[in-house]
Amino acid sequence: MNWDQIKGKWKQIKGDVQSEWGELTNDEVDRAEGDREKLEGIIQAKYGKSKEEVRNEVDNWMKKVA
Repeated sequence: MNWDQIKGKWKQIKGDVQSEWGELTNDEVDRAEGDREKLEGIIQAKYGKSKEEVRNEVDNWMKKVA
């Protein structure tokens, strides 16, 4: 699944996002609006990880939801 597909199915996938990153609130996931950069920024701020770590996590998560 590519990011355009994820963005198109964001409402259905939001639960998967929260399962993967359990500390994210509904509001934070909603605020991402299916935008990868926004999501990565929110995860980075919440978990205190580097941009590269978060990018790798999101890539791995995308493979799982495919």
